[in-house]
Amino acid sequence: MRNLDFGKELIRKKIPLVSNSPGVYRMLDKKDQVLYVGKAKNLPNRLKSYVLDRKHPMRTERMLALTNNLEIVTTDSEAEALLLEANLIKKFKPKFNILLRDDKSFPYIIIEKDCDWPQLSKHRGKKNKNGYYFGPFASAGSANWTIKILQKVFLLRVCNDSVFKNRDRPCILYQIKRCSAPCVNYLSKTEYSKLVSDTILFLSGKSKNIQKKLSVEMEKSSEKMDYEKAAILRDRIKALAQIQSSQSISSANLDNADVISIAQEAEKSCVQVFFYRSKQNWGNQSYFPFHDKSHTAEEVLASFIVQFYENKNVPSEILINKEIKDLNLIKFALGKKEEKFISIKIPTKGSALKLSMMAEKNAKEALIRKIFESETNNKLLNKIADKFKLDISPRTIEVFDNSHIQGTNSIGALITFGSEGFIKKQYRKFNIKNKELNAGDDYGMLKEVFERRFSKIIKSKKQTDVVIPDLVIIDGGKGQYSVGRKILDELGFHDIPIIAIAKGKNRNKGDETFFHKTSAIKLSKREPLLFFLQRLRDESHRFAVSSHRMKRNKNLTKSLLDQINGIGRTRKRALLNYFGSAKAVESASFDDLKRIEGIETSVAKKIHDFFHS
Repeated sequence: MRNLDFGKELIRKKIPLVSNSPGVYRMLDKKDQVLYVGKAKNLPNRLKSYVLDRKHPMRTERMLALTNNLEIVTTDSEAEALLLEANLIKKFKPKFNILLRDDKSFPYIIIEKDCDWPQLSKHRGKKNKNGYYFGPFASAGSANWTIKILQKVFLLRVCNDSVFKNRDRPCILYQIKRCSAPCVNYLSKTEYSKLVSDTILFLSGKSKNIQKKLSVEMEKSSEKMDYEKAAILRDRIKALAQIQSSQSISSANLDNADVISIAQEAEKSCVQVFFYRSKQNWGNQSYFPFHDKSHTAEEVLASFIVQFYENKNVPSEILINKEIKDLNLIKFALGKKEEKFISIKIPTKGSALKLSMMAEKNAKEALIRKIFESETNNKLLNKIADKFKLDISPRTIEVFDNSHIQGTNSIGALITFGSEGFIKKQYRKFNIKNKELNAGDDYGMLKEVFERRFSKIIKSKKQTDVVIPDLVIIDGGKGQYSVGRKILDELGFHDIPIIAIAKGKNRNKGDETFFHKTSAIKLSKREPLLFFLQRLRDESHRFAVSSHRMKRNKNLTKSLLDQINGIGRTRKRALLNYFGSAKAVESASFDDLKRIEGIETSVAKKIHDFFHS
């Protein structure tokens, strides 16, 4: 309680120094790490509540007990304070705030403006290109799938400008009827612009008009006995029907809206977001905000909305399933950010209510699956502790593997697993730097990877975001175990246990031997723990092999072209875009090389001589 009194006294002393204005305050601990970010309409009044109120929630008392400093930023309005608060929460990730995790930008589909032959492509990030944007899409996969179907319907090009300008014959996309081959003038600019206009109309919600237009054209072609063209139009109509069936039309006529619903179970929350644009459903996404068990669904939803739209475009309408505090303030702040009126409301009847209830149902189901998966993972993590007699049940596991071919393009890989599954953002790959290693020296590679990984922890241990694993797993046998144990002991990580997984004599699954300390342990082929450890090992192997392949492919490209004097990045890109691969450049004729924009005759001769002299 002494620390609690100290925190209150510190705030009490700060209050007279703070002006009666809106703003944001940050509570910091002894290491100047941000504990909490809050906003206020009147800063002194908000800070007084921490000092004068006798009954605080437990989380607030814990926060005040850790508070060692207070930082204040004043703003011109409460709306500005709200947006700044969301920005600082996402930046500092304070432990006592509600945190939106896995927040990322969404992909859009863009069609270029002011261009003779507009390209159809996917775009993520700031809308700094001059074009028509459609979205957001819930995932890159749904955006890619939509582009693929749009190609079949409208035959727009998807290749970049460099490839487009350097083609002298149509590519495979023309052969499979997913492009109209504007690169070789198989249709006029007027005809292509009509296809572009139709695509824009379709993505704007005018799909029925497009379908009717294609049907009329197909009938006319059939009457003229131009059956080849009629068949092409028929295939385009089928593709159009396919995309319409996948993106259900909103019966609530939501032209530009997000439907956001929250569900809470077992002191955890899931927020489901459905995206509706041009009366079409462009997908949905589940979010699991991190928060204290005392936070209500209404508090989590309010914080989620502000953080979610902090770096995204806000639709004209947002449908929610809970009454939230400061609703008018949030609407005003988001409206000011977008410079338009934003409607946030709870639907009470009709199709809008059905959509909100559907989103809530999805949120509940996703949360139940998450809780069940987390409980299952926790049980398996506890089983590891029991089987291998670990001091604690691990909550973070790091799994290491190496990949190479006869010592070339060597890669060390690290994957991370926690109670909620694989933590992809903590995956790491290590390009092996020690050139003195013998080909295939797994021990030397493992030694380098361990030294680099755990030395970094030592150098960064003052930072709050450093992850120290509770358990390390190595794909290997006794030798790999000994190397890993020696490095960890030398660096002072004596308390991190290691388990090495060695395959059986015939490398059969189920015959693995697990090395830990002085024990060699076998697991029953039907034991769930065996499947779990195999799954961890296989994921590390998959990541190591895929990383190795990427490096190898990159080096294959480098080895052929980077040895030629005068071939920089721009010319290399032009060559690869035109021929498709470095191998194709090697077999190209002198005349073919001269045709490429940016490759002068002297440079073409140098390239040709390099491969043929």
